[in-house]
Amino acid sequence: MEFLEWDAVELSGALAAGRLSAVEVMQATLARIEAVNGAVNAVVSLRDADDLLAEARAADAAPRQGWLHGIPMAIKDLAHAKGLPTSQGSPLFAGRIAQQDDIAVARLRAAGALIIGKTNTPEFGLGSHTFNPVHGATHNPYDLDRSAGGSSGGAAAALAARMLCLADGSDMMGSLRNPAGWNNVYGMRPTWGTVPGDPAGDLFLHQLSTLGPMARSPRDLAALRDVKRGADPRLPLSAEWADCATGLTGDLPKQRIGWLGDWDGAFPCAPGIIELSEAALQQMAELGHAVAPMAPPFDADAMWESWTTLRSFAVAASLGAIYDDPARREHLKPAAQWEVARGQGFSATDIQRASSIRSNWFRAAMQAFETVDVLVLPSAQVWPFDVGAVHPTEINGSAMDSYHRWMQVVVPASLIGLPVVNIPAGFDARGLPLGLQLIGKRGSDARLLQLAEDWHRATGLPQAFPPKL
Repeated sequence: MEFLEWDAVELSGALAAGRLSAVEVMQATLARIEAVNGAVNAVVSLRDADDLLAEARAADAAPRQGWLHGIPMAIKDLAHAKGLPTSQGSPLFAGRIAQQDDIAVARLRAAGALIIGKTNTPEFGLGSHTFNPVHGATHNPYDLDRSAGGSSGGAAAALAARMLCLADGSDMMGSLRNPAGWNNVYGMRPTWGTVPGDPAGDLFLHQLSTLGPMARSPRDLAALRDVKRGADPRLPLSAEWADCATGLTGDLPKQRIGWLGDWDGAFPCAPGIIELSEAALQQMAELGHAVAPMAPPFDADAMWESWTTLRSFAVAASLGAIYDDPARREHLKPAAQWEVARGQGFSATDIQRASSIRSNWFRAAMQAFETVDVLVLPSAQVWPFDVGAVHPTEINGSAMDSYHRWMQVVVPASLIGLPVVNIPAGFDARGLPLGLQLIGKRGSDARLLQLAEDWHRATGLPQAFPPKL
């Protein structure tokens, strides 16, 4: 169906005007999933078709709840959606049914979204390659022999394959950015605290990950971010930032862009990554933006030390009880066991040192933003790799000393909670996609989306180059 190619905002307008029905959209969505999901394996725990069509008929008969009214969506399989399993990609939780919606999922339902199932993710979201023992691997729609990235790999692949027009994601270490880049779509890590998580467990210490939207256009990205955003009184560090979607019409501001490249060699990149990134930046310059190379504003090794300490500390907090139980530990993948063991071994002094480095980087970043509006880095240091691999072990002869070292390029933004919009940057000679991270200062989500929208108007890459499935 032609409308499966549409932006979600356009689809919403057609539903509101009665030019399309929710039943028609649901039928087409289910048909597309049946046609291509077997090869891609992006949508998991799909609900019964008759039940979904009944919900679509009810949506057609009901007053509109919001702009998502009647639009099918799937939820990343780390979040709870009432009545659906939340496996987290782990056999320890396979088949466990959520008893209630997480905050962000409840907001999607309140805006009228019809939740059809889940999207695949790595085990516990660890690693930027979507495979797990419960649902298997998600394949890249642009090359089914390659990874779709992660941890929002199922979401990105479903978007690229036209199984969904919008997707729900989350990001700790590039989980919204790398899969968006590898699937020729948009992904946004909002300013930390914009989209509240679940009010469970510790509410103060582990400020690393955030929920966020994925889409095939910045306009959809902004609209979905606006549905999910907003402080929650149960989460003391959640924040109230303004909506962004209204700022994407008419003329858009020209911006000052600082290109960080490979961070002066600290982030080894596969051949072609830097060249394609710079070609995209040249296009931005031709659109009137001021683009200039920029010296690294902070020490990459110090950032890595801080990040890996705080990340392992956070993983140990979430998975420590499983790790401490010998009968359950064996069900954790090696990367998870390694993270927990590291996290449990740190002293209070180690954590304080990591936090001090983090604070120093934040101060340095704020100085950098005095001369530029946006910092730019590639979304990943390698191209989509063999779907049967676990992770890259080297880049250009540089050995990767951990399962996530090849994603070091996403750490500068993640470590201090900065907003990032991934934009599609183009393709290599093999037809493999790449993305760019547009990084802004805290609270600059709207400005980043305006730059992404300007880029999208000029290129329209997701629409111009769909995968051939």
